[in-house]
Amino acid sequence: MKHLPLTLILTLASAAAAQTVSLTLPDAVSRALGSGPDVTTARANLQKAQATLRATQADPSAIITTLTQAQQGAGAAEATLAGTKLNVAQTVISQYLAAFEAAQRITLNGAQVALDERNLQIAQARLKARVATPLDVNRAQTSLNQNRQELADARAQLPVLEAQLARTLGLNVGTDLKLAAPPAPPKLSVTLAGLQNGLEKRLPTLVQAAQGAEFAALQVRISDNDYTPARTLQDAQTALANARRDLEGAQRGASTQVRDAYRAVQDAQQKVDIARQQAANAQTTLTQAQARLKAGTAAAVEVQQAQVQAQQASFGVTQAQDNLWRALAALSAASGNDVTGLVG
Repeated sequence: MKHLPLTLILTLASAAAAQTVSLTLPDAVSRALGSGPDVTTARANLQKAQATLRATQADPSAIITTLTQAQQGAGAAEATLAGTKLNVAQTVISQYLAAFEAAQRITLNGAQVALDERNLQIAQARLKARVATPLDVNRAQTSLNQNRQELADARAQLPVLEAQLARTLGLNVGTDLKLAAPPAPPKLSVTLAGLQNGLEKRLPTLVQAAQGAEFAALQVRISDNDYTPARTLQDAQTALANARRDLEGAQRGASTQVRDAYRAVQDAQQKVDIARQQAANAQTTLTQAQARLKAGTAAAVEVQQAQVQAQQASFGVTQAQDNLWRALAALSAASGNDVTGLVG
């Protein structure tokens, strides 16, 4: 069998590294949950804990504390897997939106640079006609320089953000990502009380704290007899009181975090509505400018300015919706209950 030429090998390797992957936001989250390293590890730990529990239950000589620990280990691993999924989804959502916004910002900055270039030409022409000052030209040039730098920064930032997302998804280095616009965020359909209820059964930290209190209570029960030293019972009772205090404190902290995250979602929803109204106003302004241009009462640069403003307003809607997605993901992680609709 003949060996492939080195140049062909390098070409094939380059083509493989430069593969293009088209993604939607749900696709990205699904990929990370299906094969991401964190979820895979948590899933393996759950399987191990469940195997340990089965073996302990099948052992007739297993004492109650050993059985309880095996049961709690399986329960904690199950909560950890669920929590890991929500945390990974939050990371993917954040990275996806950051990369998508960066691509949109490049388009917007490009339109702004084109407008600045036109404004500079106009300022130079007006200076030549002696109806403007050198300061007007300098200001136009400064604005152009600033927006060119912002465009360059956006172009430099995009591959970095895409690389971060690709790593999270387990894609090859150099993968060219084509990210579709995120879907409209879902409406929040659960109440704050509903999300705060049962946190100790969903959040891994609270599950472990609750298990600690349960195990401490078990130690009190098995120490409360006439053949165990009184000091042992007293120590168990003290440990139980401490465990219950720790659990109560953790529950209060988690409940407060859920409340704050819930309010953030409500605020983000209101900002989406405001951004949409601003975009509608900008579109109306653009339509009016185009009508004035057609009627001969406006210059082409005024229409160009209105077009850029409409693009900016549209980008504002994108940012507001993305912030709502981020808020929903944060609330999901804080409450242990998926409100994004993306975590199966």
